[in-house]
Amino acid sequence: MTFATLYKVVLVIVFLVVIFELGQALYFMMTDRTGSNRTVWALTRRVIFSVLLFALIVIGIVTGVLHPHGVYVR
Repeated sequence: MTFATLYKVVLVIVFLVVIFELGQALYFMMTDRTGSNRTVWALTRRVIFSVLLFALIVIGIVTGVLHPHGVYVR
């Protein structure tokens, strides 16, 4: 397994963790009837993992591991 493949697997795992934390926050928001802070902590973890994901994407592009492609105006 090459470094680029491992890097992309880590990116996918972090993305899935972000989605999981969002779902967990939704679940806590719907089920908690007390003044619990579980929703706030789940959203806080989601923001932290989102920043980590963004940083990993930027680092991947800068180092050349990821090659972005987009729409080019002609």
